[in-house]
Amino acid sequence: MQPGILHRLGSQESSFVLVSSDQVALPVPGSMAMPRRLDQLLLRLMASCFLLQALSVHAITRHYKFNVVMRNMTLLCSTKSILTVNGKFPGPTLYAREGDDVLVKVVNHSPHNVTIHWHGVRQIRTGWYDGPAYITQCPIQPGSSFLYNFTVTGQRGTLLWHAHINWLRATVHGAIVILPKLGVPYPFPAPHKEAVVVLGEWWKADTETVINQAMQLGVGPNISDSHTINGHPGPMSDCASSQDGFNLDVENGKTYMLRIINAGLNDDLFFKIAGHGLTVVEVDAVYTKPYKTDILLITPGQTTNVLVTTDQSAGRYLLSVSPFLDAPLQVDNKTGTATLQYANTVSATARLTLVKPPPQNATPIASKFSESLRSLNSKEYPANVPQTVEHSLFFTIGVGVNPCANCINGTRVVGTINNSTFVMPSTPILQARYYSIPGVFTEDFPATPPHKFNYTGSGPKNLQTMKGTRVHRLPYNASVQVILQDTGIISTESHPIHLHGFNFFVVGRGVGNYNPKASPSTFNLIDPVERNTIGVPTGGWTAIRFRADNPGVWFMHCHFEVHTSWGLKMVFVVDNGKRPSETLIPPPKDLPQC
Repeated sequence: MQPGILHRLGSQESSFVLVSSDQVALPVPGSMAMPRRLDQLLLRLMASCFLLQALSVHAITRHYKFNVVMRNMTLLCSTKSILTVNGKFPGPTLYAREGDDVLVKVVNHSPHNVTIHWHGVRQIRTGWYDGPAYITQCPIQPGSSFLYNFTVTGQRGTLLWHAHINWLRATVHGAIVILPKLGVPYPFPAPHKEAVVVLGEWWKADTETVINQAMQLGVGPNISDSHTINGHPGPMSDCASSQDGFNLDVENGKTYMLRIINAGLNDDLFFKIAGHGLTVVEVDAVYTKPYKTDILLITPGQTTNVLVTTDQSAGRYLLSVSPFLDAPLQVDNKTGTATLQYANTVSATARLTLVKPPPQNATPIASKFSESLRSLNSKEYPANVPQTVEHSLFFTIGVGVNPCANCINGTRVVGTINNSTFVMPSTPILQARYYSIPGVFTEDFPATPPHKFNYTGSGPKNLQTMKGTRVHRLPYNASVQVILQDTGIISTESHPIHLHGFNFFVVGRGVGNYNPKASPSTFNLIDPVERNTIGVPTGGWTAIRFRADNPGVWFMHCHFEVHTSWGLKMVFVVDNGKRPSETLIPPPKDLPQC
């Protein structure tokens, strides 16, 4: 049991005592003594029973209840009604151990349709519980409920859960903490304590109104008004006192683990702590080689676990979260802040040691961080990188412009992958696939761009895209490579691409156009970082590989919510394998109806 965790798990955590044979009382003289062989057999059976009991409690069933409710929230001297889980912002942290079954009953008491996505959880054969609206399920309607039921398989670390319909995840989100199996240590020195740090964005306006107005006009939405740390803009924000915001209380000479999550909608974020170094030990619930740095880059949907040693003098030290954007676009340039405070600090108003955030367009800092991460690739936690490719794909990603008679400029900004703008269906694709419902989707998503051009140059003359609900089909267990190529159709920019149902290895990245002859020679096929969300660099490319070993319907999209709203998304359909253990389970009886 890691320090600082037991009290959080509370009564949900099971324990056991393994009794060895030399602790079992033998018959005393004068009793009904058993034959020696039978006695030894009994001892072995008892030891086996204790061992089976020990193994069984390694994996238990954890029950949670998420009540989706509205509540009033005041930030930046402005009050609005927001959607929450259990009235909390951020929402409650879900704790489990590797191998546990997790059951979450979501009851919708709000006026909004809702779904919950368990971001990064593999959902092996359980795609019905993945959560994206109209991809794997109909929304949970007001007054209804749905029981999500999945097993945490082969994962340990930090992930997140969030709403997966419209822009509701702006306030409906929280952490998932997956501990190692009982008795299994971290592959790094155990921290003294742990803390969850959720980064986010805050709008004074209602976020559903923000995106709906933008979609009606065909233009980009208003940017957020502030960045937040655990739901607070912090002591340096407008309309705040020096005591406002999240406080992290620490003791001198200890090591702490911070589980940091970017739950924001549209901004890549830098994270720093004044006067303290950071050691990255895990990203997206996958252990990494320890990487020492003083700054993190985390895209929306990514998580990063870091060790922080409290080796400074007594006082208060600022945590900062600020945007990274190296494209000529608008961004919320407000810095969210929090405070790290040593226990022996004389006063809560003691001098605050400040930190200077990096420049907003600090591309070298962002690139260095991204390129420095490596999988741990140990005997216990190997990096099983596909060495050969059976299914090769080349996806151009970016934004285009389509005609729109009712829009403000007569055009609408749209997102695109391989010149295809995804149209959300009214029947979930997984149901259509399972029940062979015709007319919901087509299996003609292109494996390569239909039009070739200088991708990172000025773009083609025709900026219009194709529209449709297209999917790409993959055979079960195929090794897949996807080249994600940014484009400058309107402007080059970074894109955090998230793949549901899988982890992937980031085997390569570069600036400019991908070169199929030269670029593969730069690939790392030994210990590349393994993730579920990756930032494709502005005006560059990223190469990922994964094995299609999870049958079902799996969403892939940009995790900038504005780009997802515009249609920068697609779907993989992975066939069943030959065995029952390689087949999608049947749908649950309480699956929501549209």
